[in-house]
Amino acid sequence: MPAANVTMMPLRNAIDLKSARALQRFVEQHQIDIVHAHMARDYPLASYAVDRHGPARLIVTRHVLFPLSRFHKITLAQAARVIAVSEAVALHLRSQRIVPERKIIVVKNGIDVVRFERIRSVFDRQQFFQNWNLPGEALLVGTVGELRPLKGQEEFLRAAAQILQSVPNAFFIIAGVDASHDGRNRRHIERVIADLGLERRVRLIGWLGDVVPLHCALDVFVSASRAESFGLAIAEAMASGTAVVATRTEGAKEIIADGETGLLVPVDDVQKIAQAVANLLQHGQERERLGLRARESVRTNFSLDRMVEETLEVYRSVLEENGGTGE
Repeated sequence: MPAANVTMMPLRNAIDLKSARALQRFVEQHQIDIVHAHMARDYPLASYAVDRHGPARLIVTRHVLFPLSRFHKITLAQAARVIAVSEAVALHLRSQRIVPERKIIVVKNGIDVVRFERIRSVFDRQQFFQNWNLPGEALLVGTVGELRPLKGQEEFLRAAAQILQSVPNAFFIIAGVDASHDGRNRRHIERVIADLGLERRVRLIGWLGDVVPLHCALDVFVSASRAESFGLAIAEAMASGTAVVATRTEGAKEIIADGETGLLVPVDDVQKIAQAVANLLQHGQERERLGLRARESVRTNFSLDRMVEETLEVYRSVLEENGGTGE
């Protein structure tokens, strides 16, 4: 995309009037047809800009299952469409009765499948293990996500302790940052690691600029979340051809066909997580089968091209309603 087509604006919070007015002026000056907001804090600013430029239409995307505040409900009232990233999110939106059901459209998240396949094709597992100082015979299990109780890192670690009883050459990686203001979540995870005696078997690595090489290195990816609106990390692991074990959250059930493209286990069931992972670590052919079918599923159902085209179709339908051509 040409740099001239991108304009960056600061955004401090949902009531940043200075940025709201700047966005409104930009929309007017460039005769913008559609303003598309993705985060809850963006909704009021986008709504303000659209409200003061009659021809523009507001579209918002909802990525999470958390209830919207009364303030956000007011701003969504004028949205032409609300895009849900999964059927689970759409169901949640309908239950809140914020906007008419006809305005809620599901456009599932997309993965840059081509990029994942390119990295996978040149990935050097031996070099990765050397760089990370891992034994060559290690079997690697990992999870990716923000460090917080909802994501299930503690359950992942308790499952790891059980897995080591039957798979002594297993190693574990937790990738994710702690967004709490005082770092309490990371400290809690560090205490659990110490209490379970896993200091030599678990790497708590924080933020990764590119998670694809890690996904490619893993023998099994685990999502132990208690709730997922979609499960982007799950889809990314699948796109990397990695066998996945995930708790049966709303989002995971939409991505994984149990026993075909991954394995689903009950939420909060440490024993079932451990059993599923240990079984896959002990059976390489089953890991390979699940990984291959997972890649095929993501390529078919969750490609970036598909997401872009479906989003463009939402834009076209809104413009046609508004008297435009959609071209």
